[in-house]
Amino acid sequence: MTYRGLLNKYNSICKEKNLEIEAIKLLILELSNFDGASFLAHYDDEIELDKLNVLESAICKYVNDFIPVQHILGYTYFYGYKIKVSKDVLIPRCETEELVGYVLEYYDEIFKGKKVNVCDIGTGSGAISIALSKEEPNMTLIATDISSDALIVAKENAILNNANIRFYEGDLLQPLIENNLKFDILVSNPPYIDKHDEVDPLVIKNEPHLALFADDLGMACYDKILKDASKILNTPNIIIFEHGYKQRKLMLELVDKYYPNSECEIIKDLSGNDRITVIINK
Repeated sequence: MTYRGLLNKYNSICKEKNLEIEAIKLLILELSNFDGASFLAHYDDEIELDKLNVLESAICKYVNDFIPVQHILGYTYFYGYKIKVSKDVLIPRCETEELVGYVLEYYDEIFKGKKVNVCDIGTGSGAISIALSKEEPNMTLIATDISSDALIVAKENAILNNANIRFYEGDLLQPLIENNLKFDILVSNPPYIDKHDEVDPLVIKNEPHLALFADDLGMACYDKILKDASKILNTPNIIIFEHGYKQRKLMLELVDKYYPNSECEIIKDLSGNDRITVIINK
């Protein structure tokens, strides 16, 4: 069987099960050590039997057992950096890469190359902190998570990427308040799914519910963060959140409640959904 034939074999299966053929392509690329160009160059090559068995075994975990490709591989890529993932952390999404991009953009606008302290609240795999610390050397990163298991993964990823990040275990801002730490930028992609919302079975089965769901229509973490943020923020400061596409109105209400004099903008992601809130306090 050729690589073309292997993809064609599973294309219809993916359509039937509402899965992504691109996920299977990613598995083949990673397990065959191909980049996009070399994969196309070998597209019609016959696959050796031993290699074919390895590829089909991995593919079947995805299409039959509904295990995410990232868990099969044990890693993913985020903002160009290799990030280990497991059942203890969320798999980083492309929307969160957009979040990182906006943090860097607004840092340039407000702080113009100055050294700043940045906190990443609910860091999970550590992907946001790692990307920011590698992309902007003037940022000092401190990250928190309530899950000790998630922090184990985050610390491994920081070592893997040679990123200098300090980690604290605790609920949202609490460990930062307890240690009397101060920051110029607060970034967070906390749990924001309403417990009554329908979620992809692939996500529900494999990713930690603690990092997915929140009370109060998914807004509980944002409320807690904004309520306490003044205890850890210098002036000026930037607060940047990722949130659900249906939460625009609720987010604006929270910002008006806690920071009525701020500059606030809600930004759409590349799919056209309300996804990122930026709050600037001067």
